[in-house]
Amino acid sequence: MYLLDANDPFPTFPDPQYAASPEGIVAIGGDLGVARLLQAYRQGIFPWYNEYEPILWWSPDPRLVLYPEWLHVGRSLRKSMRRSPLTLTFDQDFAGVLQGCAEPRGTTPETAGTWLSPEMIAAYERLYAHGLAHSTEAWDPEGRLVGGLYGVALGRAFFGESMFTRVSDASKVAFVHTIRALGEAGYRLIDCQVYSDHLAQFGAREVARSRFLAELDRALAGPEPAGPWPEPRRKAPISSARP
Repeated sequence: MYLLDANDPFPTFPDPQYAASPEGIVAIGGDLGVARLLQAYRQGIFPWYNEYEPILWWSPDPRLVLYPEWLHVGRSLRKSMRRSPLTLTFDQDFAGVLQGCAEPRGTTPETAGTWLSPEMIAAYERLYAHGLAHSTEAWDPEGRLVGGLYGVALGRAFFGESMFTRVSDASKVAFVHTIRALGEAGYRLIDCQVYSDHLAQFGAREVARSRFLAELDRALAGPEPAGPWPEPRRKAPISSARP
């Protein structure tokens, strides 16, 4: 297994096409600095691990992706969206969305934990500060944050990371709103990482890792859209962005 050095100022990863594990683990260790995370996403790799464990870097095969033109919204959700009292915003409460995504999803041992450790939360907050991560928020009529999602935007690709909901359909409404806005802005590839029935219902499909990486290269080569974000945020120098 490829081991990363947290003290290496020039983070590199092996070619994900040759991931050593059948699950798609590419490397272990390293750090969650902005430079390393940026390099990872550009190579189709993302971090996913439990607190108190070494950092695991993944590039699964197959890969779940959603192209904006594939978006499917079922009849019941369309009806719910027409009647929804929710207000949708972008980048208005990134920290709140992270905290929502970190909340336990249930009371059983399998659902009571979260992969969003304080270390991971701090890492994505740094990406947000550098204009690389973004959030969508769903607010109820009383102004309470009741759902949302966040991810990383590079080139014409958006890497979805996590979503949460506190009221019925809030995360679904936020997801549809985000995909539509990304498509209108010129984003061509939405990375959904690994298969789930929840995302498949919106039109996400599994593709071979080789196809995903080739399409990611094309998405990164094109001009970066302004995006649906409130205003472009100046990106700080990545070389100075280690934790």
